[in-house]
Amino acid sequence: MLYYLAQLRELSTAFNIFQYITFRAGGAALTAMAASLLLGPGLIKALHEKKVGQMQRTDGPQSHLSKQGTPTMGGALIFLSVVVSTLLWMRPDNRFTWLLLATTLCLTAIGFWDDYLKLIKKNAKGAPSRVKFVIQIAVGLAVTSYLAVSPPSGSFATSVNVPYGKELFLEMGALYFIMAVLMIVGSSNAVNLTDGLDGLAAGSVIFCALTYAVLAYVSGNVKFAYYLRIVHVDGAGEIAVYLAGLIGACLGFLWFNAYPAQIFMGDTGSLFLGGVIAVAALCVKQELLLPIVGGVFVLETLSVIIQMLSFKLRGGKRVFKMAPIHHHFELSGVAEPKVTVRFWILSIVLMLAALASLKIR
Repeated sequence: MLYYLAQLRELSTAFNIFQYITFRAGGAALTAMAASLLLGPGLIKALHEKKVGQMQRTDGPQSHLSKQGTPTMGGALIFLSVVVSTLLWMRPDNRFTWLLLATTLCLTAIGFWDDYLKLIKKNAKGAPSRVKFVIQIAVGLAVTSYLAVSPPSGSFATSVNVPYGKELFLEMGALYFIMAVLMIVGSSNAVNLTDGLDGLAAGSVIFCALTYAVLAYVSGNVKFAYYLRIVHVDGAGEIAVYLAGLIGACLGFLWFNAYPAQIFMGDTGSLFLGGVIAVAALCVKQELLLPIVGGVFVLETLSVIIQMLSFKLRGGKRVFKMAPIHHHFELSGVAEPKVTVRFWILSIVLMLAALASLKIR
């Protein structure tokens, strides 16, 4: 919306600044962070009054029992902050604006439904897993259908750029759209699994979003894309504005979610955060970098899969003391804040490794 202030440049050249992606990205980050910080205390108070609190497992780390009753559904705070910043700072005439907002809305609705049943209706199981999974697939199919009709880049509609290779592309044909759906659903659930320690999911998402914000900016610039030998995606720079808002919202949320957490994001936040990062990866045609930059989420998901397979195939034997793997480290005697910060450090290393692909090719 504020982008159109650039049309007033005839009155003053100062209005020119609103057409620059970097300025609007900074504005989106600050707006989302401010909104999160301002709305946070009121939301925490309201959730306390409604007794919308976290239910802790008795078979998990004993240190988590003190978190019983901590307000959850804090993902609503991230959602509102992102939507406000997006509507203010992104271009309304850009197709990626509405694709990202639609994905955000749909996945947030699924998470909210699950949290609502668990925390307000006191249904311990929440939304049926199968139904939730089917709806996530439907969202993934809707996104990929749109990208099939209106691909980010017509020349590479069903191709993926192989990282660290010089203009190396893999043509996937129809398999590309199956992969795209799996990316959206898998990433959404991976962040959900990671959301088990104070600040862990939100902090890790920040580094993923920062990586793809950089990739979106350079892929949307013809000169940068040509110089770096990556796919040019017209209008992709606006994705950087969205992701900057997402970063700001997560930073504001971390103010309250850092150890010891005053609020948890719940499925309301985790499902949409993972899904929308995957959509950004698809839109900027850097799909294969997602498992690298999101390596923490991959590690968490693999630990759950390995644990389940081991339990079923080895007669109840476990590989980890508890899955996801962050609980394994806790039960091994590592303090929760230390586990979180170490995972953040790993996320930073993976972010740098992913960004290095821009020059190693």
